[in-house]
Amino acid sequence: MCSTRLVLLGFHQTLSISASPASTRVRISSASFPSIFPRRGFRFDAQRCRLRRSFVPFALSFDEDSGLPTLMEDSNGVSGGNSSYLASSEDEDSDADLIVHPTADVELRSNKERFETPDSSITVAAHRFATLRGRRKKRTQKGILISMSLVAFLLMFLLFFDWCSWRIVRMPLEPFFLTHPFTLSAALSTFAGFIFVPIVDSMRIHQVLRKEGPASHMSKRGTPTMGGLFFVPIGIIVASIKAGERSTAVSGAAVATIAFAAIGLLDDLLSCIKSHNYGLPGWAKLGLQVIAATWFSFWLDSAHISTPYNMYSFLKFLVPLPPPMGIMYLGKFYLVMTVFCFASMTNGVNLTDGLDGLAGGCAALAFIGMSVAVLAICPDLAVFGSSMAGACVGFLFHNRYRASIFMGDTGSLALGGALAAMAALSGMFFPLFIASGTFLVEVLSVIVQVLFKKATEVLYGTRRCIFRMAPIHHHFELCGIREPIIVAGAYVLSFILAIFAGYVGLFSA
Repeated sequence: MCSTRLVLLGFHQTLSISASPASTRVRISSASFPSIFPRRGFRFDAQRCRLRRSFVPFALSFDEDSGLPTLMEDSNGVSGGNSSYLASSEDEDSDADLIVHPTADVELRSNKERFETPDSSITVAAHRFATLRGRRKKRTQKGILISMSLVAFLLMFLLFFDWCSWRIVRMPLEPFFLTHPFTLSAALSTFAGFIFVPIVDSMRIHQVLRKEGPASHMSKRGTPTMGGLFFVPIGIIVASIKAGERSTAVSGAAVATIAFAAIGLLDDLLSCIKSHNYGLPGWAKLGLQVIAATWFSFWLDSAHISTPYNMYSFLKFLVPLPPPMGIMYLGKFYLVMTVFCFASMTNGVNLTDGLDGLAGGCAALAFIGMSVAVLAICPDLAVFGSSMAGACVGFLFHNRYRASIFMGDTGSLALGGALAAMAALSGMFFPLFIASGTFLVEVLSVIVQVLFKKATEVLYGTRRCIFRMAPIHHHFELCGIREPIIVAGAYVLSFILAIFAGYVGLFSA
């Protein structure tokens, strides 16, 4: 008995071979190679050292010096001579018998030589291309369907609203007043992503996942992040061009968005440098958010914002509410409400950014709802919201399931700051909480989970949970609901809330 080591399709196995003067019978257990030895025969390619499915026989011969067998092709291959057949019984669980007759020797190339040949390089490239095509096909079936449905709903809604908006607000508006900035921002951010994503990927600015997250998210390791750097500026620039550089409201909203984007960028940079996903400490991030919101409140207290009602000095302290409540004067409490909105919206969008396309799509719908709500009070802010919604839709082209890039804290904090700025500049706090209902649910799920854990630890001595994991979208994941289904459900809920928020805002104004 002698043994030799043979490479079969990447598996290194030791085969036991019994030799005789006339012939050699090699018995190979098919249980070790269930996918290699089916019912059909195989042909061993001596040039590439691989086993191919075929009915063509091959030969196995012995080296006179070492006594080890060598494999040869049949008479139709490289060398002539006697050949034998690989026979397999009808039962797949049975063993395969290999009858071998002595023939001439053929020297096989080593593993190092095989992998350095051009043929091997072409094979690896072809394998990667086939894998890429498979992934793109999977993305096409799920991600594009959900994203295109969202874009179709938004376009139909904006076209219908632009067609009848002059009857609702009774103001002379340009044709496609909200549709034009929306489509322009969406197109620009989509094309900007094709340039930005490869650059960030080549710089190895990748998302570092938390160990506490779902195990299914480990496949997203290495995805580029900081996507907010390419779509948030586009939304701001388009809104500034459409509304005009002299618009105080748009300028204030743009500065607030950039300020919170800078906080998120600092957090993302620290996460990448330290190779963990914690970034800034929680107290430091919240402190910077409160400082930026307080600065915005003091600026709002001294700013002059023109509105159709000509109440320049009182608008920043008035909150329109649906009838019969009417308009409520908050006074200095208005500034406290502004700070609270900035802190809640930024953290809400940040917590929602846990699934592919979830935060971007919900933010786009929230911006559309706020654009409709503030149209009667400040049309320039409506243009700003529509432009930011288009930028989010363009980002979704790269962030849909499976995502090519994440927005990171740079994008999530910027989107939350933009939504809060629209409400603070118009007094539409109530429509903001309605349009951002998905974000509020995410925040409340985390708060309830933490409070319940602490309460059960005090009462029972052990921590208990309401949800399997917070925020609530992770709870749905662990319940067995697939990621695209969760995102699609959140889109439907956000679309209903956005329409209701727009109606409440118009009815209040």
